[in-house]
Amino acid sequence: MARIVALDIGGKRTGIAVTDPMQMIATGLEGIDTTELVPYLKKYMITEEVECIVIGKPTQMDNTVSESWEFIKGMADRIKEAFSSVAVEFYDERFTSKIALQTMKMAGATKHEMKNKKTVDMVSATVLLQNYLENKKGH
Repeated sequence: MARIVALDIGGKRTGIAVTDPMQMIATGLEGIDTTELVPYLKKYMITEEVECIVIGKPTQMDNTVSESWEFIKGMADRIKEAFSSVAVEFYDERFTSKIALQTMKMAGATKHEMKNKKTVDMVSATVLLQNYLENKKGH
């Protein structure tokens, strides 16, 4: 099996998480500047086989997409173009940032670590990917 990559795309930063090759465990990979996303993924995919890229879809409580959707959809189109052989899926990212902050706090993260937006974005991508995996396996 190949890995699944999850992206929590933002206007400034993107959190990246990845599964193990057996697609059982989600692990935070990195938080990067969104402008560097496609080059980063190209470099990553030279050494790692990726089956699917899961992109967080910003959905509001009334099930409408948020104002950031158009930007994220545009980035998704660039990713689809750059990696035409890799499946791209969207997955509801509701509450991932809040869960990420709670998880970091429970893990004993310092205030400085919790203010590091790249780290929070990476943990958010990890939460997104773990939710995706659980849903995929029917839990």
